[in-house]
Amino acid sequence: MKLFTLGPVEMYDRTFEIAKQQVPYFRTPEFSAVVLECERLLKKFAGAADEDKAVFLTCSGTGAMEAAVLGCFNEQDKLLVIDGGSFGHRFAELCEIHSVPYEAVKVPYGKALTREQVWEHDGKGFTGLLVNIDETSTGQLYDIEMLAEFCRKNGMFFVVDAISSFLADPIDMTAQGIDALIFSSQKSLALAPGLSVVLLSRRIYEQRVKGSKPKTMYLDLNSHIENGRRGQTPFTPAVRLIYELQDMLRYIDETGLENKLAHMKQVAEDFRSRLEGTGLTLPEYPLSNAVTPLYFPDGNAYEVYETLKRDYDVFVTPNGGELSKTVIRVGHLGNHTVEDNKMLIELFKKVLNK
Repeated sequence: MKLFTLGPVEMYDRTFEIAKQQVPYFRTPEFSAVVLECERLLKKFAGAADEDKAVFLTCSGTGAMEAAVLGCFNEQDKLLVIDGGSFGHRFAELCEIHSVPYEAVKVPYGKALTREQVWEHDGKGFTGLLVNIDETSTGQLYDIEMLAEFCRKNGMFFVVDAISSFLADPIDMTAQGIDALIFSSQKSLALAPGLSVVLLSRRIYEQRVKGSKPKTMYLDLNSHIENGRRGQTPFTPAVRLIYELQDMLRYIDETGLENKLAHMKQVAEDFRSRLEGTGLTLPEYPLSNAVTPLYFPDGNAYEVYETLKRDYDVFVTPNGGELSKTVIRVGHLGNHTVEDNKMLIELFKKVLNK
């Protein structure tokens, strides 16, 4: 089986070695040291400050998104949500569920988010901006510098879901003024699903999170932060995943974050350069290094997905809804090389010729 999906992704042999070991008891100083090391390295790679907070959640990325909305905002807020696909729309849904007032900036499929769409909301009393910085359902990478500038100008909190983008595209919490950064284990970290992290700036922690009383037990950020001071979580963590995380972060630290990002960029650009002659086309908006969305003009995208899965045990990511017949997404996260790109392109050509 070969995965060109967006989570889970193709994993590394070093992770399998850890995954086959006995899960140890975790209420120990030894496990606390592992968690604190993971926190330190994640902050380093995200450009977070030492005083920023890390919350480790045993849940999918959506759970971390919900924790950020619940822990940082309430009925007195007015949020701006970048809604350009199913994952950006999830922020809008969370605001609806928890009665947090918001307005959505709608980005139609195939169109780039423009400065004008955002800045028409300038000076209108918004308190926070929520964005899935790589809208995974479309592959669009939004202009984080433009969004950061808008938030600074309006004194807004800046919440970034970087679940697909973290360690695939450059990001810097401090330089870009990000107040909450969200990511998960099954993306560029190439671990199994089940662990998500929220990094909180000192500003949003002190002004919004500290001492707040959200109507939730498990997603209470204060409880996680208080336990995190000693390298623990208030409830049972994803113990094995945290050991896998420690190993992967050490590997990235030893080989260099810049090399990790450069490899991601190389693999993504190489794949896109090989599309000539396939009949498949790319959207014109900016793309993340995490994913390449492919347009199938003959409307046979899902049929191609099924054929790759059934005949070759190769998995790409199908789209749902209206895009199911015309769009497939190829993920570049995880253990991929240029040789993998060559193989997949040849399979696309073979299947399409049939």
